[in-house]
Amino acid sequence: QVQLVESGGGLVQAGGSLRLSCAASGRTFSMYYMGWFRQAPGKEREFVATISWIGGTTYYADSVKGRFTISRDNAKNTLYLQMNSLKPDDTAVYYCAATHFISPTDIRADDYDNWGQGTQVTVSS
Repeated sequence: QVQLVESGGGLVQAGGSLRLSCAASGRTFSMYYMGWFRQAPGKEREFVATISWIGGTTYYADSVKGRFTISRDNAKNTLYLQMNSLKPDDTAVYYCAATHFISPTDIRADDYDNWGQGTQVTVSS
């Protein structure tokens, strides 16, 4: 198992930026395919972005494409999500997730077996 801890959330005005981090420990980070998901109040958890083991392949939800960038630093055991041009609809708890093997376009939360506790992102209008 890998342990995941998110940080970097907060309150930001619409149009602003935030960078989320996800620190991993317990297992070799580079062995894990990583993803970001989010969950708004009263809604199901939804896919945001994924990144392959060494970062060569990324995939984004249409709603964040062009605004968010997922990246990873395997030497630091850390996953990132740079969020620009934030909108009120981006308000949610953001979770990082890890799994060993997954299709690059698989967006199903159930296919990830390691999760962080989440970090709140609130975008004011």
